[in-house]
Amino acid sequence: MEGKMKGQFAVLAAVPFVMVLGNSMLIPIFPQLKKAMHLTQFQVGLIITAFSLPAGLLIPFTGAASDHVGRKTIMAPFLALYGLGGLIAGFAALLLDNPFPVVVAGRIVQGIGAGGTYQLAMALTGDIFQSSERVKCLGYLEAANGLGKVLSPILGSLFGLISWYATFFAYGIIALPTALAVWLIINEEAIEREKQSLAQYWQSLKSIFRKKAVPLLASYLAGMTVLFLLFGVLSFLSDDLEGRFHILGFKKGLVLAGPVGAMALTSFLAGMFLQDRKNLLKPTVLAGTAIAAAALAAAGFVTNLVPFLGIMVLLGIAIGAVLPPINLLITGCAPTSERGLVTSLYGTVRFFGVALGPPTFGLVVELGRRFMFEAAAALAGAVLVLAWVFIKPQAMLVQTTEEDEQPAHPSRKS
Repeated sequence: MEGKMKGQFAVLAAVPFVMVLGNSMLIPIFPQLKKAMHLTQFQVGLIITAFSLPAGLLIPFTGAASDHVGRKTIMAPFLALYGLGGLIAGFAALLLDNPFPVVVAGRIVQGIGAGGTYQLAMALTGDIFQSSERVKCLGYLEAANGLGKVLSPILGSLFGLISWYATFFAYGIIALPTALAVWLIINEEAIEREKQSLAQYWQSLKSIFRKKAVPLLASYLAGMTVLFLLFGVLSFLSDDLEGRFHILGFKKGLVLAGPVGAMALTSFLAGMFLQDRKNLLKPTVLAGTAIAAAALAAAGFVTNLVPFLGIMVLLGIAIGAVLPPINLLITGCAPTSERGLVTSLYGTVRFFGVALGPPTFGLVVELGRRFMFEAAAALAGAVLVLAWVFIKPQAMLVQTTEEDEQPAHPSRKS
């Protein structure tokens, strides 16, 4: 990767890092929010919902728009909205006697902004980089996303030491410079986008899904399910660490960082390993899903802290191996002109997988700890079978083979 391209990719990698802070950075300060604004537990939950719902719903529309007007034209202003929403919530907390309604409004603005971020960074990576580098770069993006998940509870705890509302201001401080960097550093001018009418665009999308619907939907399901399982288990682990082992606060954040850190590191290494090994994309997905299923099955029988944490790290490794090849299969199944929407639909299902995991595991654990883990293992096993039968890399990537043989960015021609 040339020096100029490294600068652009560094900015792209900052986007998923910033986006993943949206909910995770607030989790450590929930008790402070509840006490300062005199909230019920349900109202605290609304602060998360206000962010997650508009983000998930908006992602497909920003993806479609980016196919026509360009990725950074959407990403930069939406990142600015993300930061602005944080400032709205922060100033409401600082200046108002009853800040909760305006804090929720600020979170809605943040959620709208989040709807035009990470998935477009993934699509733009697919636009800019050749197939030989694309999988490695997508692995780096997944690692940046994972790094944000690792650091966000730690950062939230640190900002909470300043004030319960300092975290809201942190969103603006982090996101606004990132938005400016996207606008100034990312160069999309050399990427040729086929000009299509809206009718032609939808016809092209229908053609993609008509030819590749089954393997594409199987890939969507695999990516969504592994994240659903990971974050469901992490929510259980968070409660278990406090309830059974009395591990609290900053120490608990460090323990929770173990599985997510393992996921991020594995995504990074898998992206590098699979760079020139497309024949291993499906085997990697299958191996990672099988290991995840085995880890979840074993977790139901292990109650001691150290071996249980070891199993959780193994689960993070397994899921970190699955995500980079799934990302490549999805971004590689469509040409540049339709990649934004195809990738953003994946972003939506990922987003809802992460959002649904914790409440679902919270309900199922009422039926018993072992039942919860064995049901999760069965779900991973079902996805393994579906991936084995329906994910077909050659059929998914064939449409972009010719594109991939050419430099994806004219500035890279020798």
